[in-house]
Amino acid sequence: MSDIIQVVTTVEKKDDARRIAELLVERRLAACVQIVGPVTSVYRWQGQVELAEEWQCLAKTRQGRFDAVAAAIGSVHPYEVPEIVATEIVAGSGSYLSWLREQTD
Repeated sequence: MSDIIQVVTTVEKKDDARRIAELLVERRLAACVQIVGPVTSVYRWQGQVELAEEWQCLAKTRQGRFDAVAAAIGSVHPYEVPEIVATEIVAGSGSYLSWLREQTD
C-alpha cells in the first residue's frame, strides 16, 4: 500500500491546465503533473447534457497533501464546480515513489 495519490482535474483551455500544473509543482504540492488532451467530456450541467473538449491534469502527490492541492487548484480553476478527485496509487516502482515523496517534502 502506498501513500501516493493521483489528483485529476479538467479545464477548458490548455493554458489553464499549464497554470495549474506549474502552480502545483512550484509549490511542491505535486511531484509532477501530466497534461492530457484534448479529451471529450459528456456531463449533465444545469439540467442539460453537455459535450465539451477539455484538458486533463493528472497530479501525483501524497495523500496528506490532498487538501492543499484541492485548495490550490480551486484558487485558480475557472469552473464554478471544478472536478477535483483523487485516486489512490496502490503500487509503483520503488524508485519512482521515492522520487515522488522527495519532491513533495
